[in-house]
Amino acid sequence: MGVDETKEAAAAAAELDGVSTMSATRYPVAPGTRVNVRSGPGTQYSIVRILPVGSWVGIRCQTPGQSITGPYGTTNIWDNIASGEFISDAYVKTGSDGYIAPRCG
Repeated sequence: MGVDETKEAAAAAAELDGVSTMSATRYPVAPGTRVNVRSGPGTQYSIVRILPVGSWVGIRCQTPGQSITGPYGTTNIWDNIASGEFISDAYVKTGSDGYIAPRCG
């Protein structure tokens, strides 16, 4: 596999994980967990896709929404991981209980 092919494969893998290739920091999703990706910041929004076990995500921005309890506590922060794609921060190991990215807006 050539250098260009390797870059293309890495970009494709990142896109599958909902991570922009421009994203410098990625965060792990809770181990052993498949996470529903929603079209908005709450369970009332439709499921866009499901992140597989072992996923890492880039966080574009964060927004308040429905309060969710998950492996990393209870929070109303939702992470925007791609255009129109949100997951509860309760499932992402960011190392913080607060905002770590700009607010969506």
